Amino acid sequence: MDSHDIQAVEDILRRGLETYGLTRRTGPGAVPKLAQYCRSLLDKNREMNLTAITDPTDAANLHMLDCAALLNCAQLEGKTLIDVGTGAGFPGMALKILVPSLEVALLDSLKKRLDWLDQLSRELEVSGMRAIHGRAEEAGQDPALRERFDFATARAVAGLPLLCELCLPFVKVGGRFLAMKGVGCDQEVDGAQSALRTLGGRVERCVDYAIPGTDVVHRVVIVEKTAPTPPKYPRRWAKIQKSPL
Repeated sequence: MDSHDIQAVEDILRRGLETYGLTRRTGPGAVPKLAQYCRSLLDKNREMNLTAITDPTDAANLHMLDCAALLNCAQLEGKTLIDVGTGAGFPGMALKILVPSLEVALLDSLKKRLDWLDQLSRELEVSGMRAIHGRAEEAGQDPALRERFDFATARAVAGLPLLCELCLPFVKVGGRFLAMKGVGCDQEVDGAQSALRTLGGRVERCVDYAIPGTDVVHRVVIVEKTAPTPPKYPRRWAKIQKSPL
C-alpha cells in the first residue's frame, strides 16, 4: 500500500464509522491505526496466508468495518474479550484498536500468526492485549481461561453448535458470545438450541448489519451465558466432530 492507498483506506474507515454512528465512541488514533493494520496485513500476506482479500479497499470494508459493527452489538468498554481462532486478528485486534480500554486475548493454534500480531501490537503501540497459542478445545479446560471473560468472539466458518462448544466455556455467567455469521443462518441457529441448553447458553438476539460502502449484509448471533458450562465441555476435537451437540 502506498500513501494514496493509505489515505483512501482512512477515508473509507472514517465514513464507515460515521455511518455506524461510532465516531464518538472511538479514539482519534483508531482510524490511522486500522489503516496501518490494513497495510501490515496485506504486506505480510505476501509471505504468509492471512487473508484471501488483497485489495486495500476490500480489506478496509470487509475486515475492519465488518469487525467494527460489533460495537453496536455490545458495550465493550472496560471489559474482557477472547477471540477464539483469531487468525489474522479478526475481530479481536480490530476491536482492541477501536476500544483501547478493552482487554483482549487472541487465541490461535498457529504460532506464527500470533507472533505477527504481537509484533503488530508493538508497532501500533497497543497495550492490554495478549496472544495465546493453543487449540480452543484444550484452552477451554484451562482454569486460568475458563469462564474468565465478559465476551468471546468467533469469525470462523463453522457451525454454531460447534462454535458454542468451543467458545462458551471461556465466558462468564452473564457474559456474551458474539458469533459473526451470514444472514442465511436461521436454520443453523435453530439447530443449535440443544447445544445451547447443554452448554449453559441461549440466543439473546440476532443483529443484521450492512457493511458501509458495500452490498454485504452480515449477522451477529448474540448468545447469553446463563449457567456454568458443565466440566466435560469442551470435549476433545475428534469427539466434537464425531458427535456434535
